[in-house]
Amino acid sequence: MTAASALLQYVISGATVGSTYGLAALGFTVIYNTTEIINFAQGEFVMLGGMLAVFALRWGGVPLPLAVPLAVLIVTAVGVLVNRLTIRPVQGRSPLTMIIITIGVSILLRGGAMLIFGKDTFSLPAFSQGGPIDLGGATLLPQSLWVFGITLLTVLGMKFFFDRTLTGKAMLACACDRKAASLMGIHVDSMVTLSFAFSALVGALGGVILAPITLTAYDVGILLGVKGFAACILGGLGNPFGAVVGGILLGILESLGAGLVSSGYKDAVAFIIMLALLFWRPSGLFGSARAERV
Repeated sequence: MTAASALLQYVISGATVGSTYGLAALGFTVIYNTTEIINFAQGEFVMLGGMLAVFALRWGGVPLPLAVPLAVLIVTAVGVLVNRLTIRPVQGRSPLTMIIITIGVSILLRGGAMLIFGKDTFSLPAFSQGGPIDLGGATLLPQSLWVFGITLLTVLGMKFFFDRTLTGKAMLACACDRKAASLMGIHVDSMVTLSFAFSALVGALGGVILAPITLTAYDVGILLGVKGFAACILGGLGNPFGAVVGGILLGILESLGAGLVSSGYKDAVAFIIMLALLFWRPSGLFGSARAERV
């Protein structure tokens, strides 16, 4: 493999994993835009997506084409329950209090997953059969095409929802001014519940499309959540497009760092980038210099 093809391989691998970081970051953004809460349970939604799909396939006997949407649906319901049981009862408290609650929810979900699924690692079969695709000397797995396609469809679907539907516009109104939105007849609590549902949905999608490429386990959500948050900061907190692009950039930088420097520094890249941006450009690459949620 030449240097050029090796570099291309790093980019493809990084973009594949980075797409899942982008979906996790998108979940952070959806909730932040509606509630100003950083949901640190987002990584557990990603973990649950992959683990529930494996559970449905291996122990439930559900075919893969049904196991994947079933897992996403269950995690979406979990997101709604998280809001109803932990966030809504303490509505009006400080954002810091809410963030601490989401950390507690993360610990609870992770512990529950450990008790149910155990501490073993699992994998999910690829969504389609076929050999690797040669691309300029690099290898592109068929599952990577599923990752790119699902990520693109998710972003386009979210854009259509927020730009073209009344419910999406109502959520954006809550993002701008919750009190004014309430005075205009928008049920703010319903919009918050919907934001948690969307956050869990995109997180679960990230988990099920990543599971065939990397192994999944009860504790993978911690690191995926941190990297999703780093991607969110990289793209600009509150910017859905920036969140996904930030995730892909983060994945590529991780892959390049592991391939060109050392794999031991792979996971440190997210923390280094996040700290550097907080000092250099806190608004992110695609955020405005002035903190303003739109």
